Amino acid sequence: MSQLRKDPILGRWVIIAEDRARRPTDFTPLPEKPSKGICPFCEGNEHMTPKEVYAYRNPESTPDKPGWKIRVVPNKYPALRIEGNIDKRGDGVYDSMAGIGAHEVIIETPKHVVSITELSNEEVADIMKITKERMLDLKKDKRFLYGMLFKNVGAASGASLEHTHSQLIVLPTVPIRVQQEMNGALEFFNYRGRCIFCDIIRQEKDQKERIVYETDRYISIAPYASRFPFEVWMLPKYHISHYEYIDDSDLNEISNCLKTTLKKLESTLEKPPYNFMVHTSPFNTDNVEHYHWHIEITPRLTRIAGFEWGTGFYINPVPPENAAKFLREV
Repeated sequence: MSQLRKDPILGRWVIIAEDRARRPTDFTPLPEKPSKGICPFCEGNEHMTPKEVYAYRNPESTPDKPGWKIRVVPNKYPALRIEGNIDKRGDGVYDSMAGIGAHEVIIETPKHVVSITELSNEEVADIMKITKERMLDLKKDKRFLYGMLFKNVGAASGASLEHTHSQLIVLPTVPIRVQQEMNGALEFFNYRGRCIFCDIIRQEKDQKERIVYETDRYISIAPYASRFPFEVWMLPKYHISHYEYIDDSDLNEISNCLKTTLKKLESTLEKPPYNFMVHTSPFNTDNVEHYHWHIEITPRLTRIAGFEWGTGFYINPVPPENAAKFLREV
């Protein structure tokens, strides 16, 4: 059983994943490209994954057999497990709780493709829809407070399989990174009476220096204080605090904005490894006025070293204005 342990100084939680225990000799550098072989995510290999918990399928097909469009399965090596009680404990200055949560893999297509940019807008819209539905379902469990939807692309980003997929980890606590964002946004709201994300969008539209791509209702920007070269954020232009509250009528426009943004990154940077994270409001909040869901896309072009780990500062050699200009012109 995994365990969550709280850092008594910084307040961040760490998952101690005993189920993933490894020896020191197991920590070898990742290959540049995932190894070739039989892909467990391809159609026809459903027996190689855990049993599906949800899927979009052809009506005549049966679970865990061919005939699916998108499958959701538990992670074979989960960081957290859904069975059990939270079991919060204190031991002097140390706090812990049982490693309770959910860890699901969204297999985004039966075809062996590496990037969602190879899929149609309708297929990407279905991916957004099914992840929204999984979050809505899992948030019914009152043990869970937060859902982190993320995607690792390329071995350098942490992906062990190249077949396009994303992951959803649902937690019994709110990650400190998200809590810090929410606290900063609340401080701004209390002072100005406005959502800082909405203000950022207005300013970026006025200045036009850091816009990468936009549609009527969505926008991609290189954030003003980008931590990484070619970091991009995608946000709705209207105020909405929860990813899972997206209206289905918006899904095609979201998929267009996301796909176009990723295509620009892939064309400019020759298909870089990247991480993609959805930041959204916690499950136990409703229609938050000060926070705005968004997607953060961070290409893995530089390494985090001692200075960054020691200070929390990031060194970015590419000004976001330059990055946005390169991406716009693709």
